[in-house]
Amino acid sequence: MVERKRCLIVGLGQIGAGYDIDAGQNGGIYTHARAITLHPAFDLVGGVDPVETQRARFEAKYNVKAYDAVAEAMHELCPDVVVIATPAEFHLQNVDEVLEAGPPAVILCEKPLALSEADGEMLVRRCEQAGVRLFVNFIRRSDPGAIEIHRRIQLGEIAAPLKASFWYSKGLYNNGSHFINLLQYWLGEVRDHMVLDHGRRWANSDPEPDVRLRFDLGTVVLQAAREESFSFYGGEILSASGRLSYRNGGRNIGWQGVRLDENFIGYRFLSPEVQSIDNDMDRYQWHVYEQLGQFLAGAPFQLCSGDEALATLRVVAAIAGRYGSEL
Repeated sequence: MVERKRCLIVGLGQIGAGYDIDAGQNGGIYTHARAITLHPAFDLVGGVDPVETQRARFEAKYNVKAYDAVAEAMHELCPDVVVIATPAEFHLQNVDEVLEAGPPAVILCEKPLALSEADGEMLVRRCEQAGVRLFVNFIRRSDPGAIEIHRRIQLGEIAAPLKASFWYSKGLYNNGSHFINLLQYWLGEVRDHMVLDHGRRWANSDPEPDVRLRFDLGTVVLQAAREESFSFYGGEILSASGRLSYRNGGRNIGWQGVRLDENFIGYRFLSPEVQSIDNDMDRYQWHVYEQLGQFLAGAPFQLCSGDEALATLRVVAAIAGRYGSEL
């Protein structure tokens, strides 16, 4: 029997423990705490947060101790996996605290990796020097639907070159990075970009530009929607072999193949039949830990590495830097 890995969560806010703290037995799995508790490969052994009310809520729900300092938690619990679920401006500081206290085998850091390229590079380098494997929690990379799209593109079933249009909201760093990272997973490296519209700043901080991105396998226009009106995440990809629809943040994925037109010789059209691609976005965080378990077992996995997250951060920082945006 494989030994369960001990997990410590640093940051007990929404993604750490809050989103699904009142979920029923069959409810969604949106946080690290719930995913760790439910996954057979892991044990939740503690949490860290400076806010007393969040520590108390976490302890009452999960019946494990919450600390106000990283060093104390590391020394007492000796975790195998440390989750950094604090705001991005604290990621480098928190990772340094973890490494100084005694490196775990794995650090799983929330996205974005950092708010500057320099901090991101430093964070990746320090984990490498400490012999710690760093992953970043770009959740869609681990979803079965996204993995199936990746497979189809790699096999040419969704044939390149591709053209796509995607939407995000709540800022380029906060949410736009999710889709840039997902598109890098599907389409390869970003070769260049052009800001089409500078847009505004979400919460007077995070820029929301419209931008065109050229990847190895195609071109994408990424546009900002207005979160205060309604959430709108997703888009579509056009291929010589058909059309992929990725809607509702990845909860609705459909594929339409191509048919020959029986009435007009030489014409082709999209099939009216839409093939649904299975996904499990209401348990997205569980699938991150499923992929982490695969890594720890020496099996193939689809997590976002620190280097891949740094590549995403470089693209985001370059786009923001085109018009002097600083967070």
